[in-house]
Amino acid sequence: MTAQPYVTALSRAIADPKPVDGLPARSPMAGLDRRSLGFVDVLAQSVGAVAPSAAAATCPVLVAARAGSGTLAAFLLAAVLMTLVASAVNQFTRRMAATGSLYTFAARGLGVRAGFATSAAMVVGYGFVAMFALLGAAHYGLTLLAHAAPGITESRPLVLALLVAFGAVCLLILWRGIRLSTRVTLVIELLSIVGIFVLIAVLLVRVPGSLSWSVALPGNIGLPELAAGTTVAVTAFVGFESAATLGVESRRPFATIPRTIRWTVIAAGVLYVLSAYTQLAGYDTFGGDLAAAENPVNDLAARAGVEWIGLLLDAALACSFLACALASTTALARVVFSLGREGIAPRAFGRTHPRHRTPHVALAVGIAVEVAVPVALVAAGMSAWDAMGVIVVCAAAGYMTAYTLVCVATPFFLRRIGELTAWPAVAAAIAVLGLVAALGLDLWLEVSGTRTLAVVLLAVMALIAWAFYVFCRRRRPEALGRIGLYDEPTTGDVLGGSP
Repeated sequence: MTAQPYVTALSRAIADPKPVDGLPARSPMAGLDRRSLGFVDVLAQSVGAVAPSAAAATCPVLVAARAGSGTLAAFLLAAVLMTLVASAVNQFTRRMAATGSLYTFAARGLGVRAGFATSAAMVVGYGFVAMFALLGAAHYGLTLLAHAAPGITESRPLVLALLVAFGAVCLLILWRGIRLSTRVTLVIELLSIVGIFVLIAVLLVRVPGSLSWSVALPGNIGLPELAAGTTVAVTAFVGFESAATLGVESRRPFATIPRTIRWTVIAAGVLYVLSAYTQLAGYDTFGGDLAAAENPVNDLAARAGVEWIGLLLDAALACSFLACALASTTALARVVFSLGREGIAPRAFGRTHPRHRTPHVALAVGIAVEVAVPVALVAAGMSAWDAMGVIVVCAAAGYMTAYTLVCVATPFFLRRIGELTAWPAVAAAIAVLGLVAALGLDLWLEVSGTRTLAVVLLAVMALIAWAFYVFCRRRRPEALGRIGLYDEPTTGDVLGGSP
């Protein structure tokens, strides 16, 4: 008697699957390289967009210029705010894979208007952070060259040439595929982070009295100044959610993306607090004012007798800013791609490269704008560093607006699907209050300060977004009705789906 093979329910289902009805044959996001990226690639996207090494080196001085002795407090407040925002964003990333990320989430929770407003805020946020990163790469690239040719930092033509060159490098890498760009980004950022930690360790060892908590305590500082510092500190975290734009391309989006978002915020917060404390302690010991420094890490390295570390960091920071530009442009292109697929943006933006499967049209147009605006500011007479101060305000406003709308949408979305509990609602409410207060006070301070150009640029962006919304409502109402598309299982994704 011949033994019968052991057959399980799973093997029977695989051999003879029951037909599954109701699935589309094609995903709304078809054309992208679906389910191709692992955890490392998704992590690289968030880490690159945050650019923790570049932010750790440059943001403390930008925060100090606004918050003074409240610099460390501003970073701690920003870390708490971003942790709450990450909690709200992850309520969505555990349940849907959306290339449009935040604006798709807002549309699912609050409807068309909120989705459109969030998409405009994201375009401003990702776009201006990419501009900030290109300016940072040019600034530190020039500083690096100045070690061999002193005085070259004043060369405006060279700044313009570097902006164009870095923009071209970004386009070349991003055009050829998402995996190449994420791997390049991760390698650059990890090496840069190592350099920052080496400098922190050296300063803490060599600077006498550096372990003093007096620099951590806020002194005579007003609430508007603390809010302005917190807003700029928030820009050190922005981009942590950009992993969500790879939801379609991630292999296990509902597990990988929430984990990436959560740990990116936590790790970045620890690095920023350490870096800010070290820089404050260094200037407190050596003398001088952190808020007035233009290259604080180089200055502190030279004063501590390890100028060679400053030289290496210039190279690392130029590369880190380039990695940030790559990651921010990746996210921007996918947001614009999603808008193109929905019909809100021109349909051409929804196309993908037939070979590399990248949103090449959105990439090309996005990078052209990202280069053009900094070039215009520098050509008008601003230094790269001064232009970064203007651009970062615009980026912060865009991101914080998008974060606020997503946090407002969170409890409505959870209630709609019958999964609302107390903690997500409370966390989202606290985040909304903090974001609105910080951004409102910061913009009020900027209007009366030296960066009114940033407020003017934001007003222009808001008017353009409003005009485009009116246009879409009158000429493309069906496109507005489609806002919030996300990736769906297709017949080829499940057993029994394909004939």
